[in-house]
Amino acid sequence: MKNIAMTFSLAFLLWIPVACTGMELGDWKSSSNQKDFSLNHQQILKHLRTATEAAKEAVESGHPPFGAVLVAPDGETVLMKQGNVSLMDHAETVISRLAFAKYDPDYLWKCTLVTTVEPCAMCSGNIYWANIGNVVYGVEEITVRELTGADKRNPTMDLPCRTVFKAGQKPIRVVGPIPEMEDELLATIRAYWKR
Repeated sequence: MKNIAMTFSLAFLLWIPVACTGMELGDWKSSSNQKDFSLNHQQILKHLRTATEAAKEAVESGHPPFGAVLVAPDGETVLMKQGNVSLMDHAETVISRLAFAKYDPDYLWKCTLVTTVEPCAMCSGNIYWANIGNVVYGVEEITVRELTGADKRNPTMDLPCRTVFKAGQKPIRVVGPIPEMEDELLATIRAYWKR
């Protein structure tokens, strides 16, 4: 069993540089290329602001400043809203697990998880396994890492969500970052790390 795990780990590590050498069709890196996505631009902005509310609520409860919402296929209905709970219970992970327990996987495939910051590797894995088919994030994880540094409350990995999703067998669609929202989204994060 140990040899299988080592082989898989080695294969994954060798694969990462290949996967990160360029973008493929269907990868959106900015808000200007959202044709045929499940949410239109105005819906994305609205739901990012709702996710920011969840992040602020998390801070008020003494938790890290990250938030997410799960949006129904109609692009309007917010099914779930969640802020970070702990170092292990990130907003996206909590929503993914709760949604998987409550909704049919085919329904979740048509839903969109909207989050203030790019999902980390752990959250991306949870999104993948919950079968949530669309993701929007406001700010890249690497941008937050530049703000937080080596703070033990945010031990960020340099592993973009697109890379995690590409390692799987499902074509999860991703839109982000959304540059016009960066200052608004980072305000809560900056305030939290200045405390």
